Amino acid sequence: MEDAKLKRKIEKLLNKEFSGIEVSIDDGIAHLSGELNSWNEVVELGHKVGKLEVEEVVNLVTAKEVKAERREKPGLKLPKKIYDPTLPKSADVVIIGGGVTGCFIARELSRYNLDIALLEKECDIGEGGTKSNSAQIHTGIGEHSGTLKKELCAKSWPLYEKISEELDVPYKKDGLLVVLTKDTLPKVPSFIANFVSRTIIAHVIKSKAKKVGDEPRIVKKEELMEMEPNLTDRALVAVLMPNYGIICPHRLTEALAENAVQNGASIFLDTEVIGISPNGEMKKVITTRGEIEAKFIVNAAGVYADKIAEMAGAKEFTIHPRKGSTLLFDKGVGDYVNHQISEMKLPQDPHTKGGAVLKTVDENINWGPTAIETADREDTSVTAEEIQSILKKYGSIIPNFSTNSLIAYFSGVRAPTYKEDFYIKPSKKVRGLINVAGIQSPGLTAAPLIAKMVADILKNGGLEMVEKESFNPIRKKSTVFEDLTLEEKEKLVGENPLYGNVVCRCEHVTEGEILDAIRSPIPALNVDAIKRRTRAGMGRCQGGFCGPRVAEILAREFDIPLEKVTKDGGGSELFVGKTKVSLMEGK
Repeated sequence: MEDAKLKRKIEKLLNKEFSGIEVSIDDGIAHLSGELNSWNEVVELGHKVGKLEVEEVVNLVTAKEVKAERREKPGLKLPKKIYDPTLPKSADVVIIGGGVTGCFIARELSRYNLDIALLEKECDIGEGGTKSNSAQIHTGIGEHSGTLKKELCAKSWPLYEKISEELDVPYKKDGLLVVLTKDTLPKVPSFIANFVSRTIIAHVIKSKAKKVGDEPRIVKKEELMEMEPNLTDRALVAVLMPNYGIICPHRLTEALAENAVQNGASIFLDTEVIGISPNGEMKKVITTRGEIEAKFIVNAAGVYADKIAEMAGAKEFTIHPRKGSTLLFDKGVGDYVNHQISEMKLPQDPHTKGGAVLKTVDENINWGPTAIETADREDTSVTAEEIQSILKKYGSIIPNFSTNSLIAYFSGVRAPTYKEDFYIKPSKKVRGLINVAGIQSPGLTAAPLIAKMVADILKNGGLEMVEKESFNPIRKKSTVFEDLTLEEKEKLVGENPLYGNVVCRCEHVTEGEILDAIRSPIPALNVDAIKRRTRAGMGRCQGGFCGPRVAEILAREFDIPLEKVTKDGGGSELFVGKTKVSLMEGK
């Protein structure tokens, strides 16, 4: 649609529903400005414009109730003694963002004779939406037809068996049960109408699952209760999708990063991008560690992808953060369900799959996530109200489940655009800038083909890409002591007694494993990084026993005072000093 015609169409919407908002159109992209009362109104406006024939929405409308975005002053979060890499002067490709998407891209590009540098502003890879991911390998049934999300998801999920084997990461296919209950259609009064409606819905779900390559079947109540004896008696029928899988996003991202480094890529942690100068063939990327020039920049910065694009002079989309909170339960109740379980309720929220009772590869159970629009990109809070709403929602699916086994709750922030689809394309305004934005669920599933898509864009953009004969897709994980046989454990302890020193009792993690994480190609630099790599601190006591010991090991290995050890980078120091000294000084 022509820009002028599109502008008139949007102005008609604005005059009817959103007074005081200005719109301009630039090459199919709608730019909105003005002020509304609430953040929800801002998001609603963006969504309504996004449903029109625009390519994307740049929504600069503010909300009276929302203060200006908080933003930490850029700077290094770690002392040089802990981490002090030297940034190269130039690279063929600079990837901004070290989540699962950025690391998949780094690994894919490491197949070629290229200089690759990945820059991550946090002190570990996978620190954004990746670490709060629900870990599902979707088949694409929940995505709208015609979207890039659905296309890439449906084509990517069959790749995960090979990927997990190559990278030596745990991956399971527990399958998903979409359960229809007495509450699926609460407004249909007649029993017969209810039965007919649910039967039709089940067959529709089955048909959709077939189209994305799954092998679904309808499960009637008697069999369903045998499969899931702890399910609510409100359950009437379900659709089983056996190819739904689960993976560990932390270990997958770590493995991708390590494999990329093994094949020649460079990854820089604690390296924040603070400016981009797109002049000439080489683009200058300015960071907190210095400057690096690049022929191409891949913007995979998650919730900050629009800010990175803006730095380069390319306002082409806006990210509106959406928070998701999750409850995590102890492994001791991991066998309470046998599949991932989602209750179908209509009408559905068009911007979320609705969450579920989910298993992890480590046999924990988690409930969630929620979907809450937020103006704050760093809002990872979990309120008491959210916890209660999650308990109420999922407690109805497995009503006799003991919530006393709750050990943690957490949240992450998704990074959707207002078109609610992936935005993977070269910038129209800055040659050599490739935006990989709007990556929300099923971004984890789609990431392998997102990476291949980026490689194709680079090739079509003029980057010479010659495959390496030496590329090795195999990466072996570090030793997991708990997984070894008794004979293997005895042999290993004989060779290195530190593997006989159990630091984390809940997860049986040894000092040898913690040292492996610290000394890995992508080093674990703080307590949370150790936790993500080894599971030390992920058990029932949530680090109450092992946390101080892990901190001592980090202090010893980096030769720093205990007060310099952090939970998750600068500003999260765990200790202020020795207790006796503090008491004597009156602190």
